[in-house]
Amino acid sequence: MRVVLAPDAFKGTMSADVVARALAEGVAEAGGEPVRCPLADGGEGTAEVLRAALGGDLVEVVATGPLGDPVPASFVLAADGTAVVETATASGLHLVHPGPGTAEAATTTGTGELLVAAARAGAQRILLGVGGSATTDGGLGALQAVRAGGGQLGAHLTVLCDVRTPYERAAEVYGPQKGADAETVARLTSRLLATAAWLPRDPRGRPMTGAAGGLSGALWADLGAELVPGVPAVLDAVGFDALLGGADLVLTGEGRLDAQTAEGKVVAGVARRAAAKGVPVHAVVGRCDLDDAGLAVLGLAGAVEAGDPGALRSAARTLTSARRRALSRRDAPSG
Repeated sequence: MRVVLAPDAFKGTMSADVVARALAEGVAEAGGEPVRCPLADGGEGTAEVLRAALGGDLVEVVATGPLGDPVPASFVLAADGTAVVETATASGLHLVHPGPGTAEAATTTGTGELLVAAARAGAQRILLGVGGSATTDGGLGALQAVRAGGGQLGAHLTVLCDVRTPYERAAEVYGPQKGADAETVARLTSRLLATAAWLPRDPRGRPMTGAAGGLSGALWADLGAELVPGVPAVLDAVGFDALLGGADLVLTGEGRLDAQTAEGKVVAGVARRAAAKGVPVHAVVGRCDLDDAGLAVLGLAGAVEAGDPGALRSAARTLTSARRRALSRRDAPSG
């Protein structure tokens, strides 16, 4: 019994690695062979996941935080010249107390500084994960920081997007999560529209340009960044398809399984890849808001709620044992 463990982090409670380790203990207790593959969607934890896959050093710097104060930040620099930067490191929502004032004031300046630092460190390719930001500045802060650092980065910039929202809807869709009230959302939307008209290319209407409050769109419009869905890029980087070879079961998971899961989240991406290989997938999640029909749409064989390491271990043990029994019945001689 070979079981691939491919969870995202349970936001705010457990990292993807912690989740994968707990699941692995349960699989081993049931006599299975666990294959750990912690994942991310381009948001928080992406650098950690990709560092495990690509190797490399963690480069620590000081950057401008979302409200202008200096904050400790870092990026990963691999031996092949790839740098991995997370927007959340310098411009993250966890660095502020969300409210209308912070939602309007938050800047992506620190993210731009990290991009410059990565390029100066010798990066030939920069992967930027844009999830978990506090910002809706349309990417202006980052562009100003890049200009202050000399203009073009000199490295190929790929933005790993965890949403498909277009630039002009960034405040409307994500502003409330960052503390914006209705009036603030209206002002932020007006600012985004004004910025879109000023940029060299118009990001409005283009999928994924609204990630991180328009940061992805600004980098696409002004620096020629490539915008890609985060989950497929991470799955490719960690060699996920190869791990599916010979697998009997896949366990994935996230903090909350709901209608947004299908929109570029790890569970949906894992289920899609596993289905192509004919491997059944179960989700082990903190909370499941989907019925059986919703699970079927995602391609999941089922979902189990488990909110702590002990519950994760128990769920993995139960699911592995059930899969083993199913395979035994299938392989048993008839008559």
